[in-house]
Amino acid sequence: MKKFEFTEPKNTPISDNDLINDIISVANVLAVNTLTMKLYSENGKYDVTNIARRFGTWSKALSKANLNPGNIINYSDEELFENILKIWQQKGKQPVRRDLSVNPSTISEGPYNRRFESWATALKEFITYANQNENEVLSEKDEEIIVNKTTNRDPSLRLRFKVLKRDNFSCCQCGASPAKDNSVELHVDHIKPWSKGGETVLENLQTLCSKCNLGKSNLD
Repeated sequence: MKKFEFTEPKNTPISDNDLINDIISVANVLAVNTLTMKLYSENGKYDVTNIARRFGTWSKALSKANLNPGNIINYSDEELFENILKIWQQKGKQPVRRDLSVNPSTISEGPYNRRFESWATALKEFITYANQNENEVLSEKDEEIIVNKTTNRDPSLRLRFKVLKRDNFSCCQCGASPAKDNSVELHVDHIKPWSKGGETVLENLQTLCSKCNLGKSNLD
């Protein structure tokens, strides 16, 4: 005997929870921590304009869903470049425009267009920045802790990119790469530990996955 099934009556009011839950569902399916209105409209169940109107703005709706706002305007160059590096590291090769819409990117195309006029120009500026000579200097806080040092403990974005690119965005010990397994997390590690006199320079840095880095600990 055929079972009865519930059919939602037409014009049934859509609750705030229904809207927020669908935003969360779309974000989970796409594996992102923010959503543009365009991206939601292509994948969501409800009208994106109505959602924005219901909560005041689209950003407020994202906030209700515990997602990052998607309309920050004043990103610094460092933040924009950091996002490019994050995508490049995950893919193991130069990002393309569509990569800005999916994880691990947390910044959409708009801020790049506003700052650099186009995505292509943004990439060129990032590469120019990354190719500049490194000039790491100690902060006063570092100088108080360790003497006879010429570099900071943490490599800059520019230096991290150079190390990752040199090592083909893969772990130097086991060969793991986020491009092959997106669960892999890469770290830039000191070959000779900084605490034992190792400097933060290209020759003393290597790419390790989180597992190999944990196993290495503070060993040479």
